[in-house]
Order: sequence, then C-alpha cells, then structure tokens
Amino acid sequence: MSEEQIVVSRAEYESLLATNARLAQAVQNLEEQLRLARKQRFGSKSEQSKYDDGSEQLGMELLFNEVEFYADHTDPTENVEPEVTVSKATKQKKHATNEAKLPEDIETEIVIRDVPESERVCPQCGTQMRWIGEDVVRRLKIVPAKVVLVETHLPRYACANCEKNDITTPVISAPSVPSFLPGSMATPEAVAWIAVQKYVMYSPLYRQEQELRRMGVQLSRQTMSKWLTLACKEYLKPIYELLKKRVQAADICHADETPLQVLNEPNRSPQQKSYMWLFRTGKYAEHPAIVYEYHETRKAEHPKTFFRDFKGYVHTDGYAGYHDLPEGVTVVGCMAHARRKFDEALKAISANDRASSKAMKGKRYCDALFALEDKWQSLTPAERYKQRQQQSLPLLTEFRQWLEGLHPAPKSAFGRAVAYTLEQWPWLCNYLLDGRLEISNNLAERSVKPFVMGRKNFLFANTPGGAHDSAILYSLVETAKESGLDPYRYLVSVITTAPMLDLSDEQQVARLLPEAAAVECKTMES
Repeated sequence: MSEEQIVVSRAEYESLLATNARLAQAVQNLEEQLRLARKQRFGSKSEQSKYDDGSEQLGMELLFNEVEFYADHTDPTENVEPEVTVSKATKQKKHATNEAKLPEDIETEIVIRDVPESERVCPQCGTQMRWIGEDVVRRLKIVPAKVVLVETHLPRYACANCEKNDITTPVISAPSVPSFLPGSMATPEAVAWIAVQKYVMYSPLYRQEQELRRMGVQLSRQTMSKWLTLACKEYLKPIYELLKKRVQAADICHADETPLQVLNEPNRSPQQKSYMWLFRTGKYAEHPAIVYEYHETRKAEHPKTFFRDFKGYVHTDGYAGYHDLPEGVTVVGCMAHARRKFDEALKAISANDRASSKAMKGKRYCDALFALEDKWQSLTPAERYKQRQQQSLPLLTEFRQWLEGLHPAPKSAFGRAVAYTLEQWPWLCNYLLDGRLEISNNLAERSVKPFVMGRKNFLFANTPGGAHDSAILYSLVETAKESGLDPYRYLVSVITTAPMLDLSDEQQVARLLPEAAAVECKTMES
C-alpha cells in the first residue's frame, strides 16, 4: 500500500514548520517549568550542586577544560580502603564526657554521693578503709526560665516627738526607683525577655502566653504587646532614629525588602502586601547599623526618600525601584542573583544534559568570579581593587561577549537567565569600582533573613503600629547581634538606663548604642 502524498504550497509548508517549532518550544518550556516546580517543592533549596567543585580554582580551566580539571584534581587513591593493623591488646577509647563547650564561670552545683561510714569496711579483713580520691562525673542541667515577682518595700519614718506635741510631723522614706512603665508590673528584664523570644527566637506572643500559663502566670498577649509598644515609644525609638542616621551617613550601604501582611491597615484589604525594607551599613563600617523600615508598598519612593542625602554606593538586588536613586548614589548589583538564574535554568534541564549545557557554562562564569573573591578575602581593599582590574574585569568582559552571542528562546529558563544578566549588567560590574564593595548583596539578605524566619511563625502584623514597633525591635536586636552583643542583656541594659537619660539629646542617646554597651552585654561565644 503506497503512502498518500499531500501537496501544499511553500507558504503553507513554512507555516506548518513554524507552528511545529513554536509548539516544540512551548513543550520544552513546560517541561522546564515542571522540572523546576518539582525541584522547588521536593528538592533541596541549596544552590550548590554536585557539579560545584567547592575549591577556589574555578577559573578558566574549569570553564572550558572540565575533564582535564577533574583528572588533575582527583586523588587516585581516594576510593581505596586503607590498611588497618589492629593490636591484640588495644584499649577501648573512653567516651568523651565533655560534649558541650561551657563558659569558665558557669554556675556549678556540687553533689556529693558518699559511701555511708558503716560501709567503709574492708570486705576481706574488716579494717576501716581510708579516703584515696574521688571520681568526678559532670553532666549538664538546663533550668527553664523562671518568673520572679520583685516586691520593693519602701519604709517610712516619722518624728514621734513632733507627733506627740501636735506639730506638723515630718515623714521620710527611702527613695523610689523610677518605674520603667508607670502603672504596670513590667520590668526591663520581662520586656527584654518577651522581645528576644519573639524577635530572636521567633516565638509569637500567643506561644509565650501559653508557656507562661503552664508556669501558672496569667499574662495575656495583649498585655505583652502593650509593654513592647510602650517600650518602643518611650525608650527605643530614639536609638532606632540614631541607627538610621548612621546608615544614611555611611558611604557604603546594602538594601533589600520583603513582603509583610498587615491585617488592619486603613483603606487596604488584609490580603494586600505591605513591605519591610532593610537598610544596613557595609562590611567595613566601624560600627554596624541595621535598620528596618515598614511601608505599605514596594514603591521606589521609599528607598529614594531614605537615600535622599546619601553619597556613595548602595548594594541592591535587581529590583528596578533601586535604579532611580538620587544623584550621588551608585547602585551596585548582585551577581548572586544572576548566578541563581543560571542555577534555576540548570534545574529545569534533564539530568543527562546539565553537564554540557550552556546554563552550566553561565553558572561557572559566575562561580569563577565568586572564587576569585573568596581568594582575596584577606587582602586590603586597595589590593583587592588591583586584583579585580587584572583578573575579574577580563573574565567579566569575556562573560558578556559570550552572553551577547547567545540567542536562546526568551521564555525558557536559560533565556530568562541570559536576559536578566544582560539587563542588570551596568550594575553588576560596579563592584569593580572600589575594593570595599561586595560582588553580591548577600550581606543584606542575611540581615533580612531573621525577619523572614519570624514571619513564618507570626505570619502577619495586626496593625501598622505593630509593624513599626517590629521594625524598631528588629533593628536593635540585629544590630546588637552584629556587634557581638547578647540581645537580651543589651535590651535589659538599654531599658534600665534609658529612663534616667534625656532622650531628646542625641549625645545621651548615643550612650545606649551597641558599641557603648557594657562588657557584660557581650556574648559568651568564642
């Protein structure tokens, strides 16, 4: 039986070819999206893959001579089982009992479990046995937080003689310590503990309420919220404003933003996204400062207002809202975001095609640039600037020429990675301008992560006021952590000292900044 032949015009034939190519590309895009969706749902969130060597030698030899690179850097004996000689009288290694590293001044509870005197008799000859030493066993005991009621008594004294002779009787009493929050039972320790549990340990107020109830204390989340609000309003906001000025006075900053849901916001539905913005000083700032700002929207006017008097460099991601900052601001892009796009493109490719794919080559260009930065971490900014001009600049130039020679399907994952990188190129290369600048905005992303972790637990803010209070408290505890302070002890110190200062005077407020904190506020970490 002969095959049936259909005659079509050339125009119709070319139209069918174009349709077929379009449908094939659409199928490929859908397959990529399906692989990526599966990876995002079931796979690891890490951007490292088994193709990452992890060494600092991710230069051009790895970009184009992969086989030779792995051959030269592989130990031929790494999979060979070593010979083991076992002694006939090998003593079993005693299990280490010091599993935790403890501070030298840790409170120690001494427990003596002695042998009763009546039993200290030799079982062989009946002679009284003598003390020859002791074994010491150490174990770690953790005592849960306890609640203490502080009851201050202020005795009063009157003159008995004046009282007897019907004269105005003078009365004296011990001076009263100013109340932290007049009219409440709150103490600096209580408020600091509640704040740290929520903003450092990510425990929402309703969980704290439940925990306190199990301890027999009926303290509502509404009361705890009121204490935090009053602490921010009365004592913490001036410190926050001073931190903000410090960031704005720096010459290198980082910025980022993340969504936040606020339920009761005027003229907005609970479903609408609000945003918590983050601004912080750079790696080389003498004193770090991390500032959160709450705003209803993601509009570009917010960073523009924050940086209105700023002169210097601002590290950001690829959000276009940062690209219209005032004159005098140089935006520095984030190569980690570009690398992430190529990593996503890799995940969208079938496993068999990844190693030889163009997405892998694009990712390795990024890896090579990051490897250089890792190698130069110990250099001074001036030395790093020089090395970047000699090595990073040629590699970036070659990377761009390679990208410009590609013409991938625009809707494919690889096409989006190429388009994103070329679009962001003017800002991605700006880290070459100064040796103090970073190749990525990871510093800001690490600083905003605590808020993201907290948001996963408390989910939303009830009111804009609560969101502003959260911004203040997050700013203080994150700056304290960055300064090597224990957030709890730092907040106790601040809240104890603040009522005795004139907080309208910036010089007095400066005494409450992290760098002025007492030694007792330092963390015990080594």
